[in-house]
Amino acid sequence: MAVGGRGLKIRVPWRAMATPYEETGRTGQKARTRTALVEATRKLLAAGETPQVEEAAEAAGISRTTAYRYFANQRALLLAAHPQISPETLLGAGAPDTLPQRLDVFITAFCDYNFTWEPQLRAALRLSLDPAADRPAMRQGRAIAWVEDALRPLRDTHPHVDVHDLAVAIRSATGIETLVWLIDVAGQDREQATATVRSTARALLAAATAQPVR
Repeated sequence: MAVGGRGLKIRVPWRAMATPYEETGRTGQKARTRTALVEATRKLLAAGETPQVEEAAEAAGISRTTAYRYFANQRALLLAAHPQISPETLLGAGAPDTLPQRLDVFITAFCDYNFTWEPQLRAALRLSLDPAADRPAMRQGRAIAWVEDALRPLRDTHPHVDVHDLAVAIRSATGIETLVWLIDVAGQDREQATATVRSTARALLAAATAQPVR
């Protein structure tokens, strides 16, 4: 496509100017169709399947042709099924104000969150390991901020501790990746896996502070 004034022609690729299918025409109906495909995908994942676009379409009662207008491939579909819940914190109003008890409560809640969304998170993890992937499927989300919130008392009791660095270390040892290994490889059940990552988080906290927490 050529645009420009005074005889000047600039060729702009049509793809760059195209409006996404879902943003044209009956947007309300299209939003409902997309939601139906995502929900069908989540149900299939929960049943232990990793659906292709046509399988999600069949489960949602939508034609394959229509489904591919929303999701060009399986990767796009599975990414859309990734959990979108992002609370500011996983700690309730009655959470302890002292460590390590506050961290214990958080890790238990974090494991519950991961187990609630386990099928979707496992699918995202598989995609992230795909050598043909053009970008990571796993997303940082709010996990680091959640851990930092759990470690908030350190800012007063141990101001020399880099809370962000410690949060990254704890997240790396307590997320869905670790839980998958503990369950699938180590043979732990979910309660045992939760206890293991809780102990790991405590050990990292103790190593970072190197002294009793006040």
